[in-house]
Amino acid sequence: MPKFVNDQYFEAIIQVRPANEEVLGYIKRLIEKRGNVFISKQINEKFGVDLYISDRKYAMSIGKKLKDRFKEGKLITSKILQGYDRQNSKNRHRVVVCFKLEKKET
Repeated sequence: MPKFVNDQYFEAIIQVRPANEEVLGYIKRLIEKRGNVFISKQINEKFGVDLYISDRKYAMSIGKKLKDRFKEGKLITSKILQGYDRQNSKNRHRVVVCFKLEKKET
């Protein structure tokens, strides 16, 4: 089970729409294997699940791995301006990675 640490700190949100246990398990295994990345909190929404994680670059790579593993899914990424870093004179962003599973036709 991945670590749930400080629920106030996160750099990225991974959204899974609709909630799917196989996809969530895959994401949590990837985070657990990484070691230095943690899940701040998990929010179960009406249409899916939001995972708040501590590393935005790793969130982007998880999105690419999800797209490769679950071919029927659609990946949408976006950035949200969080603030300004005065030491580095750069804007700070949070990343939102949304993975939508397409419904299978029967």
